[in-house]
Amino acid sequence: MSQPPDRTEHTRFAAVRARLEAYEPRPGWQAWVFEFLLFGFKQGWACLFGGLMLALLLGTHLFYPLDAPVARYDFLTLGALAIQAGMLAFRLETLEEAKVILAFHLVGTVMELFKTHFGSWLYPEPSLLRIGGVPLFSGFMYAAVGSYLARVSRIFDFRFSHYPNPLLAGFLAVAIYVNFFAHHWLPDLRLALFAALGLLFLRTRVWFRVWREDRWMPLLLGWLLVALFIWFAENIGTYSRAWLYPSQRLGWAMVSPAKLGAWYLLMYISFILVAAVRQPLSYVRPEKA
Repeated sequence: MSQPPDRTEHTRFAAVRARLEAYEPRPGWQAWVFEFLLFGFKQGWACLFGGLMLALLLGTHLFYPLDAPVARYDFLTLGALAIQAGMLAFRLETLEEAKVILAFHLVGTVMELFKTHFGSWLYPEPSLLRIGGVPLFSGFMYAAVGSYLARVSRIFDFRFSHYPNPLLAGFLAVAIYVNFFAHHWLPDLRLALFAALGLLFLRTRVWFRVWREDRWMPLLLGWLLVALFIWFAENIGTYSRAWLYPSQRLGWAMVSPAKLGAWYLLMYISFILVAAVRQPLSYVRPEKA
């Protein structure tokens, strides 16, 4: 089965993708290795914005001058804007994906303002480009997640089978987002929300294509793998002192694996938000699952 055309053929990635997919390795293990490497390349391309942001965080932590005229956090904000502008100018990203990044920046900044007010985490360095205690570069951390989801769904031609009612799925996302705020005053409904998530999506599969064959995995597993990756990235972010949890004030320590649960729920919100901003989800008939 041939690969569907890239819906954003004006991007530089489309030409590279076409050349790679036209390659003809020998059948057998060589074809499997090629598909595995192609999977890694496409994932790396989908992570481009987030990868550049992580490199910026770590690079400024290690090499940014202490006596620089611009505060490090402000430099990070300007650097994130430059990355965004460069990706659009060099056709590494589409305007559609930039809209997703903007939506995530706004949603993420609201959460940052609330969580830092309650001391869930903090930004220890001074800056001018900030709202309250939140430097503006922080919204780009959420935007990196949105950028990845928007890009990976296009690059791998995501389709879904046994997908639940979209209204129920959207209502659950709203309930999870509200719980992130409300649990500071009301009982934390996280376990109930996990249960609802499992019941709704237990049978849902995400279908994708790396090269020429359709592959699939349980959607719940896919979200877990992405949440695990974000947890690794969060450890890099806190190591670079871009932000800190209260337990890390006296010295860096690995972020608790318990945070995976929060990232899993945030991954679900991100998935629903991308579907709402970018385009309707693509479905396959259940009998094909």
